[in-house]
Amino acid sequence: MGGGDIHIDHQEEGLRRRGCGCSCSKNDFLPEESFQSFGNYLQALKETPMRFKDRLLTRSKDTTEIHEIKGRSEHEMKKTLTWWDLIWFGIGAVIGAGIFVLTGLEAREHAGPAVVLSYVVSGVSAMLSVFCYTEFAVEIPVAGGSFAYLRVELGDFMAFIAAGNILLEYVIGGAAVSRAWTSYFATLCNHKPDDFRIIAHSLPDDYGHLDPIAVLVGVVICILAVLSTKGSSRFNYVASIIHVVVILFIIVAGLAKADTKNYADFAPNGAHGIFTASAVLFFAYVGFDAVSTMAEETKNPARDIPIGLVGSMAITTLAYCLLAVTLCLMVPYKMIDVDAPFSVAFESVGWGWAKYIVAAGALKGMTTVLLVSAVGQARYLTHIARTHMMPPWLAHVNAKTGTPVNATVVMLAATAIIAFFTKLDILSNLLSISTLFIFMLVAVSLLVRRYYVTGVTTPVNRVKLIVCIVAILVSSIATALIWGTSDQASWIGYVITIPIWFFATLALKIFVPQARDPKLWGVPLVPWLPSASILINMFLLGSIDVQSFKRFAVWTGILLIYYLLFGLHASYDTAKASGENKDEDGFKNVEDGTVSPKNDAL
Repeated sequence: MGGGDIHIDHQEEGLRRRGCGCSCSKNDFLPEESFQSFGNYLQALKETPMRFKDRLLTRSKDTTEIHEIKGRSEHEMKKTLTWWDLIWFGIGAVIGAGIFVLTGLEAREHAGPAVVLSYVVSGVSAMLSVFCYTEFAVEIPVAGGSFAYLRVELGDFMAFIAAGNILLEYVIGGAAVSRAWTSYFATLCNHKPDDFRIIAHSLPDDYGHLDPIAVLVGVVICILAVLSTKGSSRFNYVASIIHVVVILFIIVAGLAKADTKNYADFAPNGAHGIFTASAVLFFAYVGFDAVSTMAEETKNPARDIPIGLVGSMAITTLAYCLLAVTLCLMVPYKMIDVDAPFSVAFESVGWGWAKYIVAAGALKGMTTVLLVSAVGQARYLTHIARTHMMPPWLAHVNAKTGTPVNATVVMLAATAIIAFFTKLDILSNLLSISTLFIFMLVAVSLLVRRYYVTGVTTPVNRVKLIVCIVAILVSSIATALIWGTSDQASWIGYVITIPIWFFATLALKIFVPQARDPKLWGVPLVPWLPSASILINMFLLGSIDVQSFKRFAVWTGILLIYYLLFGLHASYDTAKASGENKDEDGFKNVEDGTVSPKNDAL
């Protein structure tokens, strides 16, 4: 990269050794050349623009992620999971606090009985994202999930910003579920949640209801997640079966008390209410991406991941829609209790005893959500640390358990601290936005993966690809802005933006030849399916409140500062030391050329 480079004398073996030691010396956290002395660090800061450009234009290879980056954890994760495990992990990851807490709130405040349509819209968006994730998880079966996929297709910098938001989502989501766990436990014991909390009057009210039970639950989950992935899978499997039985009980018993008159006013706030609720209810589907992080521990990724991810999402969507229908048929939507909708619904129809079954089922569901998210978030952090964007100490995989112990403990400690202090409503306001953002980026990455391979895609086709993707993104953002900024949405705007999206996707299909075929399993209907995923995710973002976007911007700003001061220099040094990047076609080390024979003629 020119004469300004700091001399780097690390060898691959040194990287591997220092990147995974389980001690706590400085070299376990900042082993890179840029941090060996203050002079080196100042020199690195001076080179920030050049290094940033390098990392911005650098895209990893499939083989780099699968072999070299993974090797920096010294010990491999054990391949113990099958499609059956993944289906139950998916159900365990997704069906939790969302359905039991948010359904009542959104039915009462926004959608009415049409909340079932909100779940359908969110479910379609989630399913489109599942397809995109599945192709990546099969082709790049590593613990990094979306971080690894984005690193391969969109480069280091975009991958880091995306990964930082996913980690925030996991920590805040875990803290929210831990607080809700205490609330349902209190219901089971015929107490109010604050009976189990310590009220600290010296702290602000939003942060003064200290929750030791949430911390205790986090500690138990941490021990389970550290001991064994297969053990976690077995626990999740049993808990999820009990959970499914409870959900079936709610549906059957609830429909026995159904009153069709409650459906008279089906959509009191029209389409706006349905889509507003849909953006919030997307939180209920968050979690399936944790399953993709388990690809590294899956015995046969090509078969198991598609069945596991798509199967669990289909079951989840069906369960959500049936639960939403049941709730709104039992009770008029204006009378739904926002805190414990199903428990109070059974009480209102004279079945007070059923609230204990509902509370027990909710506890089971939230426990499995916490467990699967603990497993997933630790694997994200492990893979980020393997690239040295985060301290490599976090990449250590324990030789005995085959699990990333350091990353698991750090993530759950952060979750426990936030859960101890922060009220549920503060936490729930921070959810959904970064997840939709990540899912949109994964869909964009899939288009890049299929249509751009160095040495195969001509410069003209590359320009056409960029124009089409920009047109898809701009038309999707414009559609979301029209929806988000107008109370009585004018159809004129949509008549302009939707055709632009359609013709941009059509142009991509007709005028840009696919440069790569999937090796094992591929998303059907490319480019339509990923393009639709981009549109729907953007559209749902347009329904989220301004405050959430401000928080999103603040967190992204913090990530950017950390990246420019530490992550950029650490990952740059590491890449140079391992010979990870070579100049090629203006980009660096663009992906493996898994090109199908038909592309030779392009």
